[in-house]
Amino acid sequence: MAFTQSPPQLANPYLGDRVLQSALRRMLPHGLFEHFHAEANELGQVVADELYPRQLRERLLEPRHTPFDAWGHRIDEIELTPLWQSMPSLTARFGLVWHGYDSTKGAHARLFQFGMVYLATAGNDFWSCPLAMTDGAARALIESGNERLVRHAVPHLTSRDATTLWTSGQWMTETTGGSDVSGTETRAVRGEDGRWSAWGRKWFTSAATSEMALLLARPEGNPSGNDGLALFYCEPRDADGRLQNIVVDRLKDKLGSRKLPTAELQLNGTPVELVGAERGGVRMIAPVLNQTRLWNAFAALSYFRRGLQLLRDYAGRRRVFGRRLIEQPIHQHVLAGLQAELEAGLHLALHVAELLGKSDQGALDERHRMLLRLLIPITKLLTARQAVAGISEIVEGFGGAGYIEDTGIPGLLRDAQVFSIWEGTTDVLSLDALRVLRGDGAWATLQASLISLLGQAGSDGEAGAPLIRHALERAQQAWLMGSAGEAHTRGIALTLGRCYALALLLRHGAWSALAEGDRRPLAAARRFAAHGVDRILGDETLDSRLLATDEPE
Repeated sequence: MAFTQSPPQLANPYLGDRVLQSALRRMLPHGLFEHFHAEANELGQVVADELYPRQLRERLLEPRHTPFDAWGHRIDEIELTPLWQSMPSLTARFGLVWHGYDSTKGAHARLFQFGMVYLATAGNDFWSCPLAMTDGAARALIESGNERLVRHAVPHLTSRDATTLWTSGQWMTETTGGSDVSGTETRAVRGEDGRWSAWGRKWFTSAATSEMALLLARPEGNPSGNDGLALFYCEPRDADGRLQNIVVDRLKDKLGSRKLPTAELQLNGTPVELVGAERGGVRMIAPVLNQTRLWNAFAALSYFRRGLQLLRDYAGRRRVFGRRLIEQPIHQHVLAGLQAELEAGLHLALHVAELLGKSDQGALDERHRMLLRLLIPITKLLTARQAVAGISEIVEGFGGAGYIEDTGIPGLLRDAQVFSIWEGTTDVLSLDALRVLRGDGAWATLQASLISLLGQAGSDGEAGAPLIRHALERAQQAWLMGSAGEAHTRGIALTLGRCYALALLLRHGAWSALAEGDRRPLAAARRFAAHGVDRILGDETLDSRLLATDEPE
């Protein structure tokens, strides 16, 4: 009988993830880590035994939009895939949003939450997208000071009961743009009864089936630009489940994330409620962006980890040239390089989650709040690009099988591409980081933080310090060149991200070698460093490149 290759198998992703376990063993109190270990093990088994097989079976299923019933009545029903229909239950069971608001965990709540999010995301067909917006909406409402909405909505957004759990949409993008919302055309009209209604077109609304949404609109009479926008709360459906003066034009036909129902909506007098003041809406929705960008980072890493886990298993099954792939030195080198990038990105994301948890508890001083504002966009842009590049390499690692749709491997690459687009492209995020760097003491804070991390890494930190110091100096030189350097903002942001990730990896590696007797994190740090941390220019001198005029071809 002809040979048939056995496919890769997905084991419990938590039990096989030494990096996550080691990092949280260091970062969480012992009792809380034991609690996390138990819940994460249970979630990982659900991913392996239930979710992954369902993902393969439901590979071709997508949400469907039915605009009219058989008699011509407008209904705009969106039918979700079976796996998506089961996700509220899984979300409540494992507290994927709730953990971030559990007061008993204190400043560690976000670490616990995002550890679970990292495990769940690759297995839930982008259900983490509405969960990210749900988390962001809860935080934005809490910070808004609108007590009525906090009492009304936040218990639903953070519920551990699937029957009362809500998800939230985030309706910002219009045909005028996504990241730049200054051209928002949606109008908010206040009636004689004091109630508000929204009129306009929202061009890209993910999670179109959510129970609520936060949206930006311009109250009539307000000036153009960002300053004239206000933040509004909306419940799209009435008590009978009918859309409230909303028309679903169509669902988006996307490259990836195809299980996620992303719609174009017409708001034709949709009832909305003002969250805060009639201006300053962009500032009020900022907490949503902070949350969703960090969710995006963990989602990118989750997909990266899924691909690498499958490739490792496959390498143990596939025999070529008389040996298994896992025994081939060249393939071992590829796997080790992918692992190093994943480890560095995960330590960076977990560090930001730790800072966010402290921020939620009011436990950060101004310097560390500035550091958090800087690291959120940098972490999002770095991990997104790591995932796309890493999964592309992973697809190649499967050979021809990686190019065949029904293996499920190509979908990983299509899905990963969205992570560098959602919640700000690399350029937009780099400019956000640049604005933080313009603040008083920002560079000094960043340098002091890196010095502290390297100091905690002992002799290994001393070995890595020259590389980080040199890259940081080049980044600062480019930044100091003003408009000439702004063209290289992307390189500056990537360099800072890789410097910070390396410092964190060295710190953890030193701890792991001492506390766990495991030197693999230090080996990953050396390999990550060998990939380079300087992403500004290349081989030419700083001055010659920055002073050159970039002319289009």
